[in-house]
Amino acid sequence: MKPRWSRWRFFAGLTGVLALIGGASAGVYRLRQTQPTTSDVPVAQARQGEFLVVIQCRGELKAGRSVQLYAPIVPSLRISWLAPSGEIAQQGQPVIKFDSSSAEQQLVQKEAALRQAQATLDQLLAQRKIVVQQDQADLANMRYNLDNARLEASKKDVVSRIQGEESRIGLGVAEQSLKAQEAWVELHTAAFNSQVASVKRQLEQAQADVDVTKARLAQMVINAPVTGFVVFASNNSQGPLTSKPFAVGDTVFAGMNLAEMPDLSTLQMDIKVDEIDRGRVTLGDDARIHVDALPELALPAKINQISPMAELGIDMTVSRTFRAYAALPHPDPRLRPGMNGGVDIVVQRIPKAISIPAQALLTRAGKPVVYLADRGAYRPVEVQLLARNPDEVAISGVPAGSLVALADPEKRGAKK
Repeated sequence: MKPRWSRWRFFAGLTGVLALIGGASAGVYRLRQTQPTTSDVPVAQARQGEFLVVIQCRGELKAGRSVQLYAPIVPSLRISWLAPSGEIAQQGQPVIKFDSSSAEQQLVQKEAALRQAQATLDQLLAQRKIVVQQDQADLANMRYNLDNARLEASKKDVVSRIQGEESRIGLGVAEQSLKAQEAWVELHTAAFNSQVASVKRQLEQAQADVDVTKARLAQMVINAPVTGFVVFASNNSQGPLTSKPFAVGDTVFAGMNLAEMPDLSTLQMDIKVDEIDRGRVTLGDDARIHVDALPELALPAKINQISPMAELGIDMTVSRTFRAYAALPHPDPRLRPGMNGGVDIVVQRIPKAISIPAQALLTRAGKPVVYLADRGAYRPVEVQLLARNPDEVAISGVPAGSLVALADPEKRGAKK
């Protein structure tokens, strides 16, 4: 009987131990259910520093300065080469070339005509030099004969009457001959001057033709006026339904708009400011630009222009916006006109402010409060709201470094 009694006592003790363990486990479970921990409600740390009050807007990048590229005033232009679209071209580099074979052939012809005109002028001047020398020799001979005739005429008092009359007649003939020679020389001079002037006009015309042809050849290459990329215009020569950007082989007319080069150093953000925020934005306000295509960038900028006139919304409703422009002092080389992005316009700076996430600011009895985490529990603290941004708020009433709940602990069954 004694061994059986010992066995019953053993089982009874074991059952008691198991009951105690179960009761302890249930107590711990209930305690954990009723006592919150920091993992029950998400928390964030209140930080101290300069708080920037911002207005969030949207905008589009645009170039403050853009240079148009036009076809030169040259007939029969055909595109032979275009710079790759989208690649950066440095200032002075070629971006458009035209077929210059016809102009080069014309230059050869014009230069040949110029050389011919110059040879004709040189020949005429050499011939004129010979004729002038001959005329001068004839004039000298005529003057010599006139002097002899005068000498013979002076002897009329010492010679016979017949000889004196002959000498007088000879003097008259010599004088007339000299006058005729002088007139002939003047005629030669006038004729040669006229010929030289005519040949010189031909030479000048030939030189002008050569200069014009060379100028046309120089215009067969359009260089980049600024550093940037080329945006080619649409070729509408075949009608608007078949328009497409200019390509190699297209024939263009003088003065046509071929392309556009935005100056990337003048990029600015074209911002639409809501009517309700217009009064808070002023010239010179700092801004931060976040381009959608490059989310890792936070570009500093400044508001440098605000439109005085409101614009209706696209749907022509009562919503109105004002245009503002923020200049980028150091634009990233990856930026392109037409990129969209968000803009944070800094309208106020609060130094040494306590800031918390916006979802941590709650309302209790109509007053703003935050819930501070304190040794596993949460207690409400009334605060003063200094400024509000979409994602964070500036408050006073809690110390820096405090842990604040990002949700209402009471609604989660937490104990205060």
